[in-house]
Amino acid sequence: MALPPFDPLIQIDLDCNLKRSTIKTARAEGNSPASRRVRWGAKLAGLAVGSVALAGCSPAFGAYRGATTQGRSTFHLFQGFAITAIFVGGITFGLLFFVLLRYRKKSDAIPKQRHSNVKIEILYTVIPILIVVGLFFFTVKVENKVDALNPSPNVKVTVTAFQWGWKFYYPATNTTVIGSIKHYPQLVLPEGETTAITLVSQDVVHGFYIPAFNFSRYALPGFVNHFDFTPTSAGTYIGRCSQLCGLYHSEMLFSVKVLSAQQFQSWTSSQAGKVTA
Repeated sequence: MALPPFDPLIQIDLDCNLKRSTIKTARAEGNSPASRRVRWGAKLAGLAVGSVALAGCSPAFGAYRGATTQGRSTFHLFQGFAITAIFVGGITFGLLFFVLLRYRKKSDAIPKQRHSNVKIEILYTVIPILIVVGLFFFTVKVENKVDALNPSPNVKVTVTAFQWGWKFYYPATNTTVIGSIKHYPQLVLPEGETTAITLVSQDVVHGFYIPAFNFSRYALPGFVNHFDFTPTSAGTYIGRCSQLCGLYHSEMLFSVKVLSAQQFQSWTSSQAGKVTA
């Protein structure tokens, strides 16, 4: 029996049909519910890994890292809030864009309607509650650490706010540093040692604010505030009044100079009994 002659056109058509069939099969397999779940699971896992990586590289997110032990605790709290916000925002916007693209209008046919999913509803209710509880727990923990007072501080300083300047008094050496709108005073602190601050106001409400310390506290007339600083980095830092207190509020500036323990001892010895203006 003779075979029909070979027709190259028929062979090309068969090859094309085979390729189209293979592509359709691959697409069908790739669009299966199981494949889609795997892809989205991988994306969410990548987002989670990215958040952990952010925590590992310790980004500052534009904030001060804190030049005291108390300030560093505040920074770490802010950092945790920022990373949590990025993680939650990434998942939220990822799901939002997925829905916008996956379920965009493709025809006039009415799509399949779904009214509820108890498991998903429980999931997106419980997870936000756990996140809020976690953030609240760490906030209380850090606030307690920042407000904790050392019963035996190395140094004591009384800070008095007045219109429009600051006075720093060291009772151990009877040293006074007082400023004015023409002369900004300097608060000198020892590195690695705890300084107990007593904050009062002579007239109106003022705000004792040191950005690099991640710390701000009101100076209230008739009320005494107590708090501690434990500087960790030597240097000079800017301080200011953060509460509008009158005409020359913007001139209520001061600086904080952190010295080594030995340098601070030398400074207190040289300034004992003096009033510096």
